[in-house]
Amino acid sequence: MPQVVLVNPLIPPNTGNIARTCAATGTELHLVGPLGFEISDRYLKRAGLDYWPHVKLHYHESLEALKILHQQRGGRWLGFSVRGSYNYAKFQFQADDWLLFGSETTGLPPEVIKTCDSTLYIPMSQSQVRSLNLSVSVAVGLFEAYRQLGYLE
Repeated sequence: MPQVVLVNPLIPPNTGNIARTCAATGTELHLVGPLGFEISDRYLKRAGLDYWPHVKLHYHESLEALKILHQQRGGRWLGFSVRGSYNYAKFQFQADDWLLFGSETTGLPPEVIKTCDSTLYIPMSQSQVRSLNLSVSVAVGLFEAYRQLGYLE
């Protein structure tokens, strides 16, 4: 089952909304620090509502700590970026993929993008819109992966 990774998220309600999506789908959520908030942040908790007990949450203090777990479990690292190489809807997802997303202001850092097996983008017809909200991007990418893998049936 794909996993969601947030690298240095900054806005608590976005992470709370993503946690709620992960709880609803049974998806593991990995947060890579430093974070722009504390896990106990009330806005984070409010956005996740009462679903927090159902979130398979993992906190990693650094990307290096996450890499250790990734090496143990395997799977591809797929970085979502406005400068990605592949349209996410045309990309073939696999069950052990890790979907990586960066912070709301800077996206995935270049050093993370270099470690990705592939980079994906979500096409937008309006060029003046730089990107989608982080929680929307995660939901779009995750549900496409689930659709392709037959997890929505």
